[in-house]
Amino acid sequence: MERREFILASSGYALSALGLPDMDSITRRTKTALPGAVRVGQGEVAAVRHMVKALGDSASELGGGHARHLAVRYLTQDVAPWLDGRFTDATGRDLFAATSQLVHLAGWMAQDEGDTPELRGLAQRYYAHSFRLAAEAGDPELSATALRGLAVQCVDLGYRAEAVQLGEACVEYGRHLDNPRAVAYYEATLANAAAQDDDRRMATKHLAMSETAIGKPAAAGGDSWAAHYSPGRWAHESGMILSRLGDLDAAEEHLHLALDIHGLDRRRTRAIVLADLGGVRLRQDDVDGALATWRDFLDCADGIRSVKVQAALQDMRVRLRRYSGVPEAQELRERAARFAA
Repeated sequence: MERREFILASSGYALSALGLPDMDSITRRTKTALPGAVRVGQGEVAAVRHMVKALGDSASELGGGHARHLAVRYLTQDVAPWLDGRFTDATGRDLFAATSQLVHLAGWMAQDEGDTPELRGLAQRYYAHSFRLAAEAGDPELSATALRGLAVQCVDLGYRAEAVQLGEACVEYGRHLDNPRAVAYYEATLANAAAQDDDRRMATKHLAMSETAIGKPAAAGGDSWAAHYSPGRWAHESGMILSRLGDLDAAEEHLHLALDIHGLDRRRTRAIVLADLGGVRLRQDDVDGALATWRDFLDCADGIRSVKVQAALQDMRVRLRRYSGVPEAQELRERAARFAA
């Protein structure tokens, strides 16, 4: 499948999937479990949630290219039989919700591992399946988060209209949630998609809505990725939206907030923020500041397997070509080349 055909199919499938989930499937499963089906209780649900956290922590630190096969193996060999097991309606909904998170994580790992048609297709299918599991569990936050994954994929690939449509869908799913961080998460997603679509009015509107939401007290801890959308992550995402809109001073301020005030400490995340800050500083003609920031980026990026980190390395190397007469710039280019070797 060609690249454009893939992403159009991805967004079209995701949007049409809004009407697909069978909301009665879990109730029906409690009455039709096959003889000999494994009995599933809250212990199994807790196990899935624990594995999502452990694997998610590893991927956040070292990138999606690490341990994706472990997540997939756990999903197919351990969790899949539980979905066909015997459980109460309440346990079934908890199980489907927890599995939605695991499937979403597998999609994120595939998306972060590399930019190939195979991995893009895997990520798209995982996100769509995560959405269906979440919707059948009756969890609008997890449903919206799965749609956000598809929206971000469209943004990364440059399919602007599809990204806006998916961003609007995840905002609609999360509109009535009593979780300010989740609302901020989805509003920032739509603002980012609109900025990529050069729609300043929409981007500014939804960025302001996300800022209002992130400033409210956090709700009780939840399981969705949206519940962990911290002010630091918001500051990073907002900084890059502002950069896209041309407000470089505000972009730099937000990226500083992400690094220095909120102290993003996951190595993958911190490396990406440092790479972005270096790019913003270079656009401001602060060459010394860009070189110092990119030096920190390279120190942080060592050992991380992430397509975003690799893209940032390549972007930095290309931008530094114009400074071939600057020894510090040449040193950084040589260091970056060793990462790709």
